[in-house]
Amino acid sequence: MYSLSDFDFHLPQELIAQLPLPERSASRLLHVDGDTLIDRAFAEIVDQLNPGDLLVFNNTRVLKARFFGVKDSGGKVEVLVERVLDTRHVLAQVRASKSPKAGTTIRLADAFDVTVGERAGEFFTLQFPSDVFDLIEAHGRLPLPPYIEHSADEFDEKRYQTVYAKEPGAVAAPTAGLHFDQPLLDKLRDKGVRFAYVTLHVGAGTFQPVRTENLAEHKMHSEWYTIPHETVEAVRTAQADGGKVVAVGTTSMRALESASQSGELVAGSADTNLFITPGYTFKTVDRLITNFHLPKSTLLMLVSAFAGYQQIRNAYAHAIEKRYRFFSYGDAMLLTKKC
Repeated sequence: MYSLSDFDFHLPQELIAQLPLPERSASRLLHVDGDTLIDRAFAEIVDQLNPGDLLVFNNTRVLKARFFGVKDSGGKVEVLVERVLDTRHVLAQVRASKSPKAGTTIRLADAFDVTVGERAGEFFTLQFPSDVFDLIEAHGRLPLPPYIEHSADEFDEKRYQTVYAKEPGAVAAPTAGLHFDQPLLDKLRDKGVRFAYVTLHVGAGTFQPVRTENLAEHKMHSEWYTIPHETVEAVRTAQADGGKVVAVGTTSMRALESASQSGELVAGSADTNLFITPGYTFKTVDRLITNFHLPKSTLLMLVSAFAGYQQIRNAYAHAIEKRYRFFSYGDAMLLTKKC
């Protein structure tokens, strides 16, 4: 049994990427093949996939989910939309000197008022005066991860979205997908690699470290996902043809594995709080493209379960030695499921 301290490591601050590279596909790729570590360019991913392999992308779109505002009392607040519930209601984090009470109003972005509803755990229900997505797009700010030190600008608004982002609802990007540009996707398609899509709306909980030494005591954050029927058929076709199912990012992985708990992948939409740690038996995914993850994070535990605990420890030590760039705007890894 592993404990929290088994997933800690020291990362030099200067290796946390603060900006994306000028070109998406110019990142580096650490290929972890069992105990072998190979330094590649991300564009070489084309050579590492075969005709008939299936890339599964998360097509969620990041919302401009951060707002600054004031309460009726004049106190300042910061609001981060966690989940859109319907066209008028959201769940949100509200940071203020004192928590707002149900029935009070908050003026956001000096543009519109929201009404505070009931509390739901660490979140508040907020009622918007008109369409949530329209107001978020018009007045919100892109919520960059907490370890990125600058405020989002127009460049971030473009580069902190995947080129195939479609379904609005995330507060964080599925960052493994940020390495793909259209020319690279065209090369993969021309080679005969197939594409499929899932939607998992990434929540702010993805950045939260685990705080309990006993992993069994950790309460996993919940995220909403959808698996289309077309994706189920694409997975079945790839498997029948001998191709590999390659998840692009841990969010695609969580969606696929959450929908595979019966033993085979099924279409549909649901909440998932699946917590994958070493010892988990993977049911659908064969390979994983992923970025480097935070110490003590659930995502580091997931990749350790997938590729092997010691293999990931070795890979991260190698990446630090070779000065790879870490986290959302950083470099990537290609992992194969440990048999």
